[in-house]
Amino acid sequence: MPANLPPQYKEAEAKLKSAKTPQEKIRIYEELLALMPKHKGTEKLQAQLKTKITKLREFSLKKPAVSHHGSSFSIEKSGAGQMIVTGPPNSGKSSLIRALTGANPEVGDYPFTTRAAAPYMMKYENLRIQLVDTPPLTSDCVETGFPELLKAGDAVLIVLDLSAADAASELEALQARFKEKKVEFTAGARPNPAESRSFLKKALVAANKCDIEGTEGALAELKILFEGRLPVYAISSLKGNGLEDLRKAIFSALDIIRVYSKIPGKKAETNDPFALRKGSTVMDMAKAVHKDFVENFKYARAWRKDRFELQGVMVNRDFSLEDEDTVEIHI
Repeated sequence: MPANLPPQYKEAEAKLKSAKTPQEKIRIYEELLALMPKHKGTEKLQAQLKTKITKLREFSLKKPAVSHHGSSFSIEKSGAGQMIVTGPPNSGKSSLIRALTGANPEVGDYPFTTRAAAPYMMKYENLRIQLVDTPPLTSDCVETGFPELLKAGDAVLIVLDLSAADAASELEALQARFKEKKVEFTAGARPNPAESRSFLKKALVAANKCDIEGTEGALAELKILFEGRLPVYAISSLKGNGLEDLRKAIFSALDIIRVYSKIPGKKAETNDPFALRKGSTVMDMAKAVHKDFVENFKYARAWRKDRFELQGVMVNRDFSLEDEDTVEIHI
């Protein structure tokens, strides 16, 4: 059976010649999959494209790439969202990233092991989230470019050492230092008021080394002092304590939802969801799939876990989506 590929497919395929990064190539291959007619004649080609996407993603995980066109804090976004990981010297940032991603950032029991920002990929269920390891911070030293990295990221994870002399005071000092740089951390996503001089950024606190005896008091103090200001998660990157709860918190902090694409007559693609902002609509989903879906949109069917009937519900372009909805767009 012939593939009968549309002209738009050939146009998108031509973009591969100028694609330079794995991320660019992945986006083009995903576009090709969306444009390709789904029938027996294209099954082999579909499988080949999916294999290429998988290999490119694996390559990205093994070889994180820092942009060399800017400063050491210029990191290209990848995955469903970008979480900037920061903290004082010897807090265990790099060992936590290793525990969450399986990658091998340089880890040492001496200060300032990490010398430049570097991205790694954490798997959360059927998503990949980018974690950016950064050089350690002190209250009297914030490198040029660091505040801009925090602003550009989707959220911030602050790693503290519970066994240090005074983790709570250390966090207060870091917050004060960043406030001087016009960056303030907040527990929830809030818009940046036009009159505000500071940039509000959603943040979590990972209270590391909770497995060490005698750290219970430091953890209790952190939670009391920062209640309502920043959420605190007790973890041990060495023993694995609390890491699954932290993964969930990281996903939640990104304010994204997973939406599955479904082709009429086929099963939903649940292994490779679209990551959209909370509050997104069916039309936002159509834009994420391909511009032709927006221009030629007629209607859509939606499925929601344990809520909609088996055949789905017909919805319009303004229908608000929730995490793990399935959408079938008709053009």
